[in-house]
Amino acid sequence: MIEESGIVTTTDGTYARVETRRASSCGSCGAKESCGTSALAKVFGNRSNVVEVLNPIGARTGERVVVGLDENAFTRVSFLFYILPLLALFAGAVFGEWLAVQLAIDATEPLSIICGLLGLSAGLYWLRRFANGNRRNPAYQAVILRREDSVRIIDGIS
Repeated sequence: MIEESGIVTTTDGTYARVETRRASSCGSCGAKESCGTSALAKVFGNRSNVVEVLNPIGARTGERVVVGLDENAFTRVSFLFYILPLLALFAGAVFGEWLAVQLAIDATEPLSIICGLLGLSAGLYWLRRFANGNRRNPAYQAVILRREDSVRIIDGIS
């Protein structure tokens, strides 16, 4: 389970909106003064994100909570959102190349580029529909695990 802390901004029945801050691990690193990642963290700063999560514990507005997301769901969605557009782009470009050959067009690149961009657009459109359709699907939904001030007991050790 991937965990992140945040503050509940609003609640709506079984759902809540939680504001989280993007954290960088650069603060405790000894090489932070000469590191490119540290420089990027300074430029982009600690931006906040607001996410809609399941609220099984009944957290109220203003409470600090720990939000969790299943690692398998995160991996599946990451794979879809990164790989699918690339595969659609590649398939479109290959189709464009094949179509240009079938139509006996000497310069195959323009049609290949156009079809590749159409494939990419189709892949992104499908992803948008998938995301909207699964927005409240519990399999892909982050959930409030506990209030942040709660003590977590692991194998009898607190």
